[in-house]
Amino acid sequence: MLRSHEHSEVSLKMKVYIVTDLEGVSGICLFEQTREKQPELYEEARRLLMGEVNAAVQGCLDGGATEIVVLDGHGGGFNFIPEEMHPDAQFITGTHRPTWLVGLDESFDAVLCIGFHAMMGTKNGVLHHTQSSKMESRYWYNGIEMGEIGQVALIAGHYDVPVVMVSGDKAACDEAKQLLGEEIVTVAVKEGYSRHCAKMLSPKRARELIREGAKEAMRRIRHCKPLKLQLPIKGELKVGSKEIADQIRPKRAKRVDDVTFVATFESALEILDF
Repeated sequence: MLRSHEHSEVSLKMKVYIVTDLEGVSGICLFEQTREKQPELYEEARRLLMGEVNAAVQGCLDGGATEIVVLDGHGGGFNFIPEEMHPDAQFITGTHRPTWLVGLDESFDAVLCIGFHAMMGTKNGVLHHTQSSKMESRYWYNGIEMGEIGQVALIAGHYDVPVVMVSGDKAACDEAKQLLGEEIVTVAVKEGYSRHCAKMLSPKRARELIREGAKEAMRRIRHCKPLKLQLPIKGELKVGSKEIADQIRPKRAKRVDDVTFVATFESALEILDF
């Protein structure tokens, strides 16, 4: 297997893990499509998601991937339409997950983030939030604010696996470049005018670009570096109001003011366990 930190000239296997979200898919700009799950709007969102997922899978295959696992990463899962999943991909969904990025380990060569959004508070980020949009939560690790792209990258970095591609709105792509470097492939499928309004590519064009991007990302695996922070990691979580904070029952964090919790993590695998 070819890993980003190895120098073998021959790769017999290339294993890829794709994490999906919903807010960053072209055609989606309302929480009614993703959070409240209004039946007609949500079912359309699911179909749009499947188009981008399958484009990413095909691009990875075009680029030489031999095994692809796709995580249904939005909310509690069950966003995929199983009959529409690419036949050459395996997928993970379901509740009571033992870890957030269930199934990810050292055997993978790369992670792709498909349908992602910018962190909470990002100007013109379409449906911007980090973890819970209702809590208006924001996260810092060793003083660096990170959204869900950074959180995925940190957990993948624990396994020495780099994030090599992000698709989503322009703000999410800018965030990925700033945090993970210029080598990462980004595909912007829309550009926000506000949290709920965007100029979008047609789904067909978005899928074409995602397929091309995923193929290119396979070529860049050895050039992308896993994201790592010095341990232990000092974490900080801020929520939108005292009323929200009052409802939180921290696992390990200490509350330091009306809206702020702090915690220390011995491993990147713990970064959501405030």
